[in-house]
Amino acid sequence: MLELHVAFLLVVVGTEAFFSGLSILNVRYGAQTVAERSEWVRDRLGIEDTDRLLDYQRAGTGLSLLQSWLSIAFVLLVLYSGLFGDAVAWIESLSLPPLVQGTVFFVGLVAAVRIAGIPFSLYETFVVEEQFDFNQQSPKLWLRDFVVGTVVALVLTALVAGGVLLAFEILPNLWWVAAWGLFIAFSLAMLVLYPRVIAPLFYDFEPIDSGELRESVDDVFERAGFSCEQVYEMDASSRSGHSNAYFIGFGRTKRVVLFDTLIEQMDRPQIESVLAHELAHWKKSHIWKQMASSFLRIGIVLAIFSVLLEQAWLYDLFGVPATPYAGLVLGALWVMPLLRFTAPLENKLSLKHEREADSFAVEVMGGGGPMANALANLTSENLANPFPHPLYATFHYTHPPIPERIRYVEGESDASDSDVDRKDGGSGQPA
Repeated sequence: MLELHVAFLLVVVGTEAFFSGLSILNVRYGAQTVAERSEWVRDRLGIEDTDRLLDYQRAGTGLSLLQSWLSIAFVLLVLYSGLFGDAVAWIESLSLPPLVQGTVFFVGLVAAVRIAGIPFSLYETFVVEEQFDFNQQSPKLWLRDFVVGTVVALVLTALVAGGVLLAFEILPNLWWVAAWGLFIAFSLAMLVLYPRVIAPLFYDFEPIDSGELRESVDDVFERAGFSCEQVYEMDASSRSGHSNAYFIGFGRTKRVVLFDTLIEQMDRPQIESVLAHELAHWKKSHIWKQMASSFLRIGIVLAIFSVLLEQAWLYDLFGVPATPYAGLVLGALWVMPLLRFTAPLENKLSLKHEREADSFAVEVMGGGGPMANALANLTSENLANPFPHPLYATFHYTHPPIPERIRYVEGESDASDSDVDRKDGGSGQPA
């Protein structure tokens, strides 16, 4: 049993130590590269105060590391003090149906995690984000969002946990297959429910029906060979100064959402290029391909869970009753490191799709200038790290680093121009 405890600590603590080291390395690498390329950062990205950029990266990384290590310490304390086993035994003593026991357990666990995260969320919002002029929330609005977010999280947890535990009862030997199907169904349902039910609980969405912006949107849609009537402006500025855009849904539920901060910070060509990039993810089936990849990964993980939950040592390690819900939690502590270390496999597919989407934006816009300027704008306005360490990016980045993307879209534009020159004898006119 001692060997298992050593292995457990190596897996849990060792994984966290590895990724913490990567985070520290990333911050140092970013600071060094920004200093070496300060002229490019200033001229191309428009960031005059590089110290502010680096301070934001340090503050965010420091808070994340503190939260991660305190979380690890708390988990180990709960496990090795016997509190986890006692909590499971107490729920078992309530003599509730197994399905209800497990659902109550997971709902309570999520509630505890939400409550434990309050100090970190408050510090991030009212200290870090406030210090760098991103926060737009009042304490009252933060509290309202926290309460609503917690209720939503608990409802979704009850539904998913109840479904998985029901699979244990109906298909004890193939529960993981049923849980896999549940995960797929839930993911597809969220593509519809999130934009129509959940997101409106926190933000206002105004349809963009007329005006110059709508004309720009329609123009991009026409050039991209795409049709979508639902285009919305989201009041992201009610919470934060960060900017973004996204495309979500499928069939008649698909919609484009532009943050009001993005609309304010960018000119029309830049907005159009961002929109073209987002449309590419749907037009080229990136959404479905990445969902399929995610489904495959989850299926493998659930299969591993099915083996782990049959092992007596999993429960004996911490003196926990052999119940499915306890096994799922203990199994997750062994499996989560595997997910973190295999993230580059899924990231590789996403990186490929992002490059394809950037190329599509260049094609739609007739050049890479607008997209390159939009990327520089997003980096500057969001104080994003333009120079992540390559190893850190391998494990964490689903998008290529900004300098690489700018070089790529400008290179795509240059290549396109060269092709035109060759076709028309060098006149520079479209073929």
